Amino acid sequence: MLRATRAVRYSKVEPTLDDLDSADLMGMIQDQLLASGFDRDPWAPDPDARPTLDDLYQAIAEALLREGLVDEAVLDAAMEAEDWRQSELGRLVRDLAQRLERDGFLRPGEGDDPAASGGGSVGEGADPGRSTLTLTDKAVDFLGYRTLKDVLGGAGAASLGAHDTDATTTGVETTGASRPYAFGDALNLDVSETFKQAARRGLDGPLELEEGDLWVHESELTSSCATVVLLDCSHSMILYGEDRFTPAKRVALALAHLIRTEYPGDTLRFVLFHDSAEEIPLARLATAQVGPYHTNTAEGLRLAQKLLARQRKDMKQIVMITDGKPSAITLPGGRIYKNAYGLDPLVLGETLREVGACRRSGIQVNTFMLARDPELIAFVQRVSRMTRGKAYFTTPRTIGRYVLQDFQARRTKLVN
Repeated sequence: MLRATRAVRYSKVEPTLDDLDSADLMGMIQDQLLASGFDRDPWAPDPDARPTLDDLYQAIAEALLREGLVDEAVLDAAMEAEDWRQSELGRLVRDLAQRLERDGFLRPGEGDDPAASGGGSVGEGADPGRSTLTLTDKAVDFLGYRTLKDVLGGAGAASLGAHDTDATTTGVETTGASRPYAFGDALNLDVSETFKQAARRGLDGPLELEEGDLWVHESELTSSCATVVLLDCSHSMILYGEDRFTPAKRVALALAHLIRTEYPGDTLRFVLFHDSAEEIPLARLATAQVGPYHTNTAEGLRLAQKLLARQRKDMKQIVMITDGKPSAITLPGGRIYKNAYGLDPLVLGETLREVGACRRSGIQVNTFMLARDPELIAFVQRVSRMTRGKAYFTTPRTIGRYVLQDFQARRTKLVN
């Protein structure tokens, strides 16, 4: 059902739908596109749910009403119609949905029944309640444009990458200082100092360069990093009166955007953990849903380690986004042991064994903690200390302001 909210807009130029481009529209409906099941039924989540055309139409219509982009007459006609989608407002909404498809943000859901999807085009002859949507890579990248650069720490010394370290090397980007050339340095010559050394040695004869005359510029050494984002999609992420999973996805998408744009030498993989754990591609991240699951943190860490073992990087890290409470483990033979009440010693022990394996492999675990329970905070602090990682404490409502506990530097700072 269409929910009408009339808006009052004050401006010198009254905007129209012709002024609305696809990027603006995506920004207006991004919350609905990232919805994770909390608004449907948090007590009976469906991990296989996908946004439908009907969801898209509703989101676009509500955004237009919220922004005051619909004439009063068009709104009144839609409210009086038996089916608002057959009104003038419905036609405008369908046109905008097709514009999103033409501009590469959406496409019909993969695997849809052709009869339900109307021949393969968004909004054209489709059954709105049955036809699902797929967000393109362009849409996923757009939804993750916010930067979370402070999540990445610096350690290691690889030749390709952009993570700050304490070391220096010789490269193209200089720091201003120079020093004598040493075997193995990039030949980034400090020309003036090199000729000065040669001139001092050969004051009475022709100027001849020798290896000892060579000076090179120093530059800050940066390193590449292999990252696995470990995203908790257990039932607790939407169960306790708040949606923790959608903000978690926003953090993951923002981190994906940051790493792909600022650190081109890095690798990035995504793992959902629940009763078990599974790797998912970036394209599935935005529409991932919470399921009726427990939290098998140990299995998630185990899979993340396997993915990182394949990467030839000297910096390896896991970014875990969770509400902090492990409640399941995988027993020998594949059976899942579950206990949702408190921190079960058996579950905690297996989880910490995997944390210890991360430490032995040199893998740093950085954790986004979306709850404030003291018991859960203590667990995250223990994980961070064991791997010399970082802990980020926040809540879904205050994710823009969180306390960063940097165990690597042994300090705490407040980040806005």
